[in-house]
Amino acid sequence: MSAHVDDSRTHLLQATPDGIATAGALLRAGRLVAFPTETVYGLGADATNGKAVAAIYTAKERPSFNPLIAHYPDALSAMQHGRFNNTAKKLAQAFWPGPLTLVVPKAENCPISDLASAGLDSVALRVPQHPTARAILREAGTPIAAPSANRSGRVSPTLAFHVMQDLDGRIAAVLDGGETHVGVESTIVACINDRPVLLRPGGVTREAIKEVLGFDIDDVDPGNSANSDAPIAPGQLSSHYAPKAAVRLNASDIQPGEAALLFGAPLPGTDNAVAQFNLSQERDLSEAAAQLFAALRTLDTSGANCIAVASIPHDGLGEAINDRLQRAAAPR
Repeated sequence: MSAHVDDSRTHLLQATPDGIATAGALLRAGRLVAFPTETVYGLGADATNGKAVAAIYTAKERPSFNPLIAHYPDALSAMQHGRFNNTAKKLAQAFWPGPLTLVVPKAENCPISDLASAGLDSVALRVPQHPTARAILREAGTPIAAPSANRSGRVSPTLAFHVMQDLDGRIAAVLDGGETHVGVESTIVACINDRPVLLRPGGVTREAIKEVLGFDIDDVDPGNSANSDAPIAPGQLSSHYAPKAAVRLNASDIQPGEAALLFGAPLPGTDNAVAQFNLSQERDLSEAAAQLFAALRTLDTSGANCIAVASIPHDGLGEAINDRLQRAAAPR
């Protein structure tokens, strides 16, 4: 398949050398290609090509003020486009490749388009761990902006099938690399001032970051909160990851007509739920994170008007899971 395919039909590519070569050619040509990372599927475009980046916003129906993460095949190439202080260097060395995004000041020669950085003088950079993602990034030969491959505000995709549900006919291709294993997006840490700031919890836990740095990381400044009109990193809009059904958090029982999102033992009323999905019967937070978005999608197709969510611990990956659930439940 050439890079001149018709976007009215989205092609499903396999994660073979030919499929990866085709995906790289499409990205170099300014087309949109969804591909797997270890967190969720990303919707990729050449981050240096403003027109290609604009196509991401169009396909996702994404607010134009929400910046995008630029993905790189290795730390060396990423560090050429940002100014890394000692903290940023430590975090990059410890967690790249992996589910950590660093927001740093732009380097003077940074080619990332202003649209991708939302006009800011900082950039969000990540080196994914997924071998298929890194192969595509090497093949493309350019930084790839890649937010989650779903329409804005909807549940993030962990399977190629999820991407096709949201974006079929809107993008050139989806590269099917199977199910993602982390299941929640990357942790985002800003390393712009003296102390790093946690902008979004994710696949790298706060505890792991503390172990590397030797101190607790600060939370986002209230001036850049999730309710800010101009977030400085992806995923900071308060209503995000939203299914069509309402979401009721910290449920102690399941009411008639509700779908049940469980964690561990069933809640009273579960037997009469419209549908049910247990994130982890063993109360394993890693398992729960990996299944979260697929669970929300599954329950959202049940016809229930509300998804009742059992309480989930806030420690470790629970912080990222609860962050996504709070955004899913936010007024919209």
